[in-house]
Amino acid sequence: MSARIRANCRLPPEVNRILYVRNLPYKITAKEMFEIFGNYGAIRQIRVGDKPETRGSAFVVYDDIFDAKNACDHLANYNVGGRYLIILYYHKEKTLKRQEQLKKQEVC
Repeated sequence: MSARIRANCRLPPEVNRILYVRNLPYKITAKEMFEIFGNYGAIRQIRVGDKPETRGSAFVVYDDIFDAKNACDHLANYNVGGRYLIILYYHKEKTLKRQEQLKKQEVC
């Protein structure tokens, strides 16, 4: 997409450069993730979950917000290793709020 068209395009407020990917095969590598997600634009970072509670999930950070939107639109429900990907935009505020709620539940 050219820069001129992008300047005129308005994105929904929930769209950002960071994608949260769920339902990944447990044995997927960062290299395989780059092969899948790299087709949609320049990637700054990929973090694949390696702990028992984070396995099967990853964060993909794109350099450009439009590349992230394009990847999210095209890779939602994409089949990888017999599993269909769930791709969401990462929202720091919602994640922090959820963590606080979980801590409160543990205390009670």
